[in-house]
Amino acid sequence: MRPPPEGPFYGAMLEGSCELSIAGRPPVRLGSGDFILLPAADDFTMTSLVPPPGGRLSEPIQLRPGVFHLGEPGTPETRMLVGYYAFGSDNATLLVSLLPELVVVRGERRLTMLVELLSEEARAGRPGRDVVLARLLEVLLIEAFRATTGPIAAPGLLRGLADERLAAALRRMHAEPARPWTIGELAKASALSRSTFFDRFRREVGLRPMAYLLGWRMALAKELLGNNAVSVAEVAQRVGYSSQSTFSVAFARQVGRSPTAYARARHEGSDRDLAGDPRAMIGAEPIPPDRRTSA
Repeated sequence: MRPPPEGPFYGAMLEGSCELSIAGRPPVRLGSGDFILLPAADDFTMTSLVPPPGGRLSEPIQLRPGVFHLGEPGTPETRMLVGYYAFGSDNATLLVSLLPELVVVRGERRLTMLVELLSEEARAGRPGRDVVLARLLEVLLIEAFRATTGPIAAPGLLRGLADERLAAALRRMHAEPARPWTIGELAKASALSRSTFFDRFRREVGLRPMAYLLGWRMALAKELLGNNAVSVAEVAQRVGYSSQSTFSVAFARQVGRSPTAYARARHEGSDRDLAGDPRAMIGAEPIPPDRRTSA
């Protein structure tokens, strides 16, 4: 089965097992109780552990609204609750860019309980079923992110936010991207020395503080440039640049084209190829925007 690319995809394994294949990554085997989230992957396939004859992909057959059967007729060996998350925000692309590329959670008792509740609710068909499922899925998403912030989790934003000291600096950067932040100011917001803050931020988030700030500003700029009502000069000011020309140079180096050309392509509906992986903005190495952001 190759789900359509409609947004952040999730899957909760209710029974059985299957294999998840994502372009450019090794296959991932999933079992009962596992939960996956793919925020931006648009080239992935879910298959049985025993591949179908000739590698043929099954077409889903709808049994009733929201319920599909794949494979040979009969009782299924694997049951999954799948779907797409929709963010109630105009900055959905920006939100997705802050999520891990792939979340796989296994063996978490709280998540297992939630998946069991989802399975029971999905089978029962009681009044209010859709509302209950939606709320359970919201809690499941939060618990999945909680499970990715432990010491064995890969460095990233979620691990940074799980660190009480670093979270204070991250929240300040997110709330005031145009402010001329310095390492000293961010360290003070975190109640840490400059050197301790720098080393801790790089270890937990995976980037230098100013590299993260630059990526955040550029991600914001890309979102703002998609709005016809915002000029390039205003975008530059809102993301912390003292002049339009300085911003244009930095943006072109980061994105590969000028803000004007990027905005034009967005408005013409050809931004999918331009955007690439939105995480690239947050993960980029720093290009000094101007003297206002020097550490």
